[in-house]
Amino acid sequence: MITSLASSHDADVATAGARAGADVVRTLYGRHLARVDKGAGDFATTADIESEKAILDVIRAARPDDAVLGEEGGQRGAADAARQWLVDPLCGTLNYAVGTMLVAVNVALRDGPAAVADPFSGEVFFTDGETARVRQDGADDARLTPTSATGLVDVNLDPPFPSAPGFRAVDLLAHPDFTERFRPRVVSTTLALAWVAAGRRAAYVTDGGDLSGSVHFAAGIALCRAAGCVVTGIDGAPIGGTTRGLVAAADEETHGLLMSMTRSRSRRRDRGGQARR
Repeated sequence: MITSLASSHDADVATAGARAGADVVRTLYGRHLARVDKGAGDFATTADIESEKAILDVIRAARPDDAVLGEEGGQRGAADAARQWLVDPLCGTLNYAVGTMLVAVNVALRDGPAAVADPFSGEVFFTDGETARVRQDGADDARLTPTSATGLVDVNLDPPFPSAPGFRAVDLLAHPDFTERFRPRVVSTTLALAWVAAGRRAAYVTDGGDLSGSVHFAAGIALCRAAGCVVTGIDGAPIGGTTRGLVAAADEETHGLLMSMTRSRSRRRDRGGQARR
């Protein structure tokens, strides 16, 4: 199967890689796994490492000349290579380690096709760079259609918080207009970005630096863009360069509401100095 991918499309490689990683994650779930301390409370498990190896096997067989940046193994090949794959073999490691099935496997060709696999639902969300679809065994591929109908907004509350005190994601949840229109969710995995593209979330908000080349976010961003979502930084500017964080919304109205709430909180901080304790 891997060998046959050599002449296939990049979207097929991304999808096969994500599925290979998801198979490992699902197989090792519930076992007592060794941990590798990464500092600052972060760690990897055997599942992260083995999932990345499985994904690399797929990419190497199909695209042996491409570079890969992996969450666990770092850079393989030239960092400035024309083609570079971004791999997050297990997004939601803490969830996984405590027996919570809210995780994702992310594989993306930089500025190209990408895939996000849910190891436990069996779904693979993928894009060829133009359209976004979801695949599940026994069913035809379905096109992803974002909608804000659920009213659910996923907010990433995990540190670090580089935009504080000007912006704190937790403050968004305290905005009076937020609870009038939306309901917060915190799943602590970028699987939520695939859910925005699929219409299961109205939006996703996170702080951070430039996330366009992040192994954690690249695949989800690609999915949302291909599905027709509105994707910007927390300042409303296009992702990339000096833009911080990410707001991925199902439509312009939802994006506009979230941006107005974010800006109003920022203005209050500017007038009052640091946030009141």
